[in-house]
Amino acid sequence: MKKNILIISQHFYPEIGSAGNRMKNMYQLLEKEYTVSVLTTEPSYPNKSIYEDNEFWDEPKFNSQLIHRVKIKSRKYSRSIINRLLYYLEITIKMLFFIMKNKKEYDLIVASSPPIFIGIVGLMAKWRYKSKLILDIRDLWPESLKGVGVFNYKIIIWLLRLIEKLLYKKSNTILVNSKGFINYIQENYKISLEKILFLPNSAREIELEMYTKKTESIRKRVIFAGNIGLAQDVSLLMKVAEGLQKNNIHLDIIGYGMKHVDLRNFTEINRLENVHFLSTKTRKKCLEVISNYPAGIATLNDKEVFKTVLPGRIIDYMTCGVPVVAAVSGYSEQVILNNDVGYVTNTRNVDELINYIMEILSSETTIHRMSTNAVNCVKRDFLWEENIKELYDNIEKLLP
Repeated sequence: MKKNILIISQHFYPEIGSAGNRMKNMYQLLEKEYTVSVLTTEPSYPNKSIYEDNEFWDEPKFNSQLIHRVKIKSRKYSRSIINRLLYYLEITIKMLFFIMKNKKEYDLIVASSPPIFIGIVGLMAKWRYKSKLILDIRDLWPESLKGVGVFNYKIIIWLLRLIEKLLYKKSNTILVNSKGFINYIQENYKISLEKILFLPNSAREIELEMYTKKTESIRKRVIFAGNIGLAQDVSLLMKVAEGLQKNNIHLDIIGYGMKHVDLRNFTEINRLENVHFLSTKTRKKCLEVISNYPAGIATLNDKEVFKTVLPGRIIDYMTCGVPVVAAVSGYSEQVILNNDVGYVTNTRNVDELINYIMEILSSETTIHRMSTNAVNCVKRDFLWEENIKELYDNIEKLLP
């Protein structure tokens, strides 16, 4: 008889973005071996209205009877930290209410954080169902909140750290999507390495076919795809856009997030006619578009915590065989340079970034080399069908 698993996540299919895509893939692959249910919210990232389009509901095989969605008020992406905390509190209460009234038994809970409140729901579910708990860590709370400079109330940060420590201690396995998280968790919370499992955001085998379908790259154009938020260093991206215009290079943006409007307004005020904002797209269509470019841009805030992360957009560029030009440091820098899939300025120097872009655009040999390296790297290190096997093994140990 198949074991029962409950995935708890704020983000899930059909939401765009790395978090929703990660949980969708985890669900699809675990479903092959187990009976998997999902507790999530109604899709709302970056806004609810886009999911009124049936185009985003492009996975007909999902068993809707096992996917439970709670309705939440639309205050999620307010710039007010109070409104955002109220939003998370509402999610927590409604999910806890579902867990308390749900009579089904589960052998394993998989809770994905951030926000940290989903981890709390997961811990409550572990106690409620007397099950095992896998805590999936996609970002380091509360460190990432401090890193983007929106939240630095010492008492609340102290409380969140206590909760974080409790979650690490009480979970049976800690999944991390970045190797950079491992040392942080070990050193700050004295968690044994045996308890931590690296499961990176990855590509599916079918997505790698995008590379084989790739047409000749669009010349004199580069792309920035994905979230445009506080962590992405939008001020740097603005300067890059200006620099590209001076060199007659177009920048196409498939973006969303808290700073998207700021970036759009900046380009209009400064008459950056080289910048083009493309409409929000499904993941499949987004990869199709990305695969036509000779280079993709990635930027990150220069705070210490962001040295531990590997943005999903970098994996997406590599999946499409697109060389990466990035203003990053730490783990992301290592992945890009060690695999020769692009160029990095860890000092976030705009002129250096522009020069790297121009160097790639001017050399078909460089594009081909980095493109081939990128796809080979994904096949070796960032393929869901291969990486999920370690999670299978871990679950079998937890549920003998």
